[in-house]
Amino acid sequence: MRWSWACTLGVVAVVVAGCSTGAATTADTPPPTTFTTPAPATAVPAGAPLPPAPVPSATSVTCSYVPGGPAARPATTPATTSVPTSGTTEITLETTVGAVPLVLDRAPAPCAVNSLVSLARQGFYDDVACHRLSTDEGARLYQCGDPSGTGTGGPGYTFADEWPVTVSHGSGGYAATPALYPRGTIAMANTGRANTNGSQFLLVIGDSVLYPQYTVVGTLGEAGLSALDAAAAAGHDGSSPLGGGVPATPVVITGVR
Repeated sequence: MRWSWACTLGVVAVVVAGCSTGAATTADTPPPTTFTTPAPATAVPAGAPLPPAPVPSATSVTCSYVPGGPAARPATTPATTSVPTSGTTEITLETTVGAVPLVLDRAPAPCAVNSLVSLARQGFYDDVACHRLSTDEGARLYQCGDPSGTGTGGPGYTFADEWPVTVSHGSGGYAATPALYPRGTIAMANTGRANTNGSQFLLVIGDSVLYPQYTVVGTLGEAGLSALDAAAAAGHDGSSPLGGGVPATPVVITGVR
């Protein structure tokens, strides 16, 4: 299972097979394994703002975490599946480049926040490197959360998409219109198919124009962004077929508090 960091519209547009406008699929559909890299884009589209987050219709929701695929590290599905749809959770990634505080917002993504907190409490992210960095114009982000470091690892389960994905596509599949994921956004990575969220997440360090198929789970502030900016300045090795590569300055999550 390979996890897509983004279908970007940056200087080099990177397309994961089945990622942009194909029909939405169920969680048990095999993920794509073929990647293509089109010619460089002539310009970086501005991207529309993300659609407004819907107001939760209930004070709690029941989340479904579907077992599937090998776990990159031993993990269990969240013990609690009935979770609140309001409030925030503040956690800090202790990393080799400094502390990166995160604010996770339950209102738009209660099931994703519940999963991230559960995995953090299990130590799933301890001593895990952010394995990919993209510094392309219009796609500046780190991809983290895979203990295998290959971009293919997850927790052994998946869960459904949440905002903005759920309001950006209909029965015909994902919206073709790109959207702006602002600097400081935290979003879930996936395989490029619907409802394939796992443990991997994106830390957006510069305004990024992506298809709106990445569940937004919260924000990171300037303190964490400054640390990541300094590390990103060293660049990457360009090794990823999806764009970007392994960061020249390693960003390793040594613990979560």
